[in-house]
Amino acid sequence: MRTTMDAGGRVVIPKEVRRQLGLQPGQPLDIAVVDGRVSIDVSGIGMHLEVRDGLPVAVPDEPVEQLTAETVRATVEELRR
Repeated sequence: MRTTMDAGGRVVIPKEVRRQLGLQPGQPLDIAVVDGRVSIDVSGIGMHLEVRDGLPVAVPDEPVEQLTAETVRATVEELRR
């Protein structure tokens, strides 16, 4: 897939790539040069550990979208194609 960079240095990520990765407008991305190539990765969700009922629990630093049964079903269906 090919895209272009505008005079301001902005690159449009094609719609199909955004859909496949679940990218949303304003979503943080990490960019780096690796072996002479541009690498763009979805930024991870910041987490911290809390102890609840004596057990460590990973808690996101920011609210995250709830994972629904429908999302899981659709993802599994897409991966099986």
